[in-house]
Amino acid sequence: MYIELKSGYNDNGPAWIGRAGFSKSGRTVYFNGKAFKKGGQGYYSNYFDLETGDEYWISGVKRNERNRHWAGSGKIMIDSECVDEYLKIVGGTSLDKTIFEVASIQPPAALDKFHRIENESDLGGFDYQIVDKPLRGLSEIELRTLVEYYTGWLKDNRTMPYCRRRLQEVENELERRKKG
Repeated sequence: MYIELKSGYNDNGPAWIGRAGFSKSGRTVYFNGKAFKKGGQGYYSNYFDLETGDEYWISGVKRNERNRHWAGSGKIMIDSECVDEYLKIVGGTSLDKTIFEVASIQPPAALDKFHRIENESDLGGFDYQIVDKPLRGLSEIELRTLVEYYTGWLKDNRTMPYCRRRLQEVENELERRKKG
């Protein structure tokens, strides 16, 4: 997988290529000791770090080796254990040292840590499936539950741009319904 940090950067954030693990649903990616949940801006980022809220772009590696955005810059760290596999994918024989730096990347973290983070809630029987549903399809009670959910996250993790944005979207939907 290709993984690039977007929060705080344009298209020149730290970037890695390495093996990733996936949740059963495929909505969570585990890489380098972190868990990334599907979400984010969509155009600039498509995942966010479950612990910090930092936004990332995650995709498969490109056969044409153009993994970074065309306006991006900076070396890409590639896991030493993945170099041969990467070269096979791109049909190459050696890495371009101006683009890549070989590094040791941590194996996927203990998943139980991230399961606890995702499932901890003051809301008791919170239905996590509503987080991914379109807002217009949710009841007012479900929307208010989401407001409480995201507000709780933001109290503990002030730097979670995804939660801040999502909270605003939910509040906007509640306001839209009130007006009309």
